[in-house]
Amino acid sequence: MHEREWPEEGELVVCTVVDVKDFAAFVTLDEYNGRRGLIPISEIARGWIKYIRDYIREGQKVVCKVLGVDPNRGHIDLSLKDVNEHQRREKIHEWKNEQKANKWVGFASEATGVDREIIEEAIYREYGLLYPAFEEIVTTGGEAVDRLNLDEPVKESLVTIAHDNVKVPRVTITGHLDLISARPDGVNVIRRALRSAQPKIEDVEIDLIYIGAPKYRIKVTAPDYKTAERAIEKAATAAVGVVERAGGSGKFIRKQRAG
Repeated sequence: MHEREWPEEGELVVCTVVDVKDFAAFVTLDEYNGRRGLIPISEIARGWIKYIRDYIREGQKVVCKVLGVDPNRGHIDLSLKDVNEHQRREKIHEWKNEQKANKWVGFASEATGVDREIIEEAIYREYGLLYPAFEEIVTTGGEAVDRLNLDEPVKESLVTIAHDNVKVPRVTITGHLDLISARPDGVNVIRRALRSAQPKIEDVEIDLIYIGAPKYRIKVTAPDYKTAERAIEKAATAAVGVVERAGGSGKFIRKQRAG
């Protein structure tokens, strides 16, 4: 199900193949109440196609790009060849999440006695999709639910359901700290530096691992890369600052993440 009745040109949609002819494949759009669409043979795959069923078959789930929509005639023209593998995986992932979120809305409706369409409308108005609302409820500790124009019992139900079902993605980044102090009490200086490298930051974990003098590995786990980058810079700056103020030297080497 989707908030709109018709897809937009350029949109990626999940389809079920219902009939394959020599010249085209006919599909239903899973997110648009089974509206029918057509993929002409020229949009099935790149290059010359001898047998269309070598590329598409009845019952198959495919991700297509919308080429054109004519609501008056009820026509939706689609392309299969214009969707790459990365786009296909991302869209299928989004679609599966929406299916789960659709069930969760049903749970909230049953628990509170509020019509599910009222709940869906409130979420769509703010987020455009269902799943991002549940994800943000978890990442904000429930605060995001206040954006929804819903009664308190419904909000409370959504918060409970979100926390029970959504696993917030986490990312990890690492780097190395070189900390040197030639003072007689240098060991204590380094200890103070390491303690300062573990500031209290909400929803962020900072681990320090001794590698071998003067190197220490610093690992930061956070909800997203932006938060993680800020945290590791804050931690490293604090540690280096302690050592330098005590007359020593410090250096932070950030390990670059792939991609």
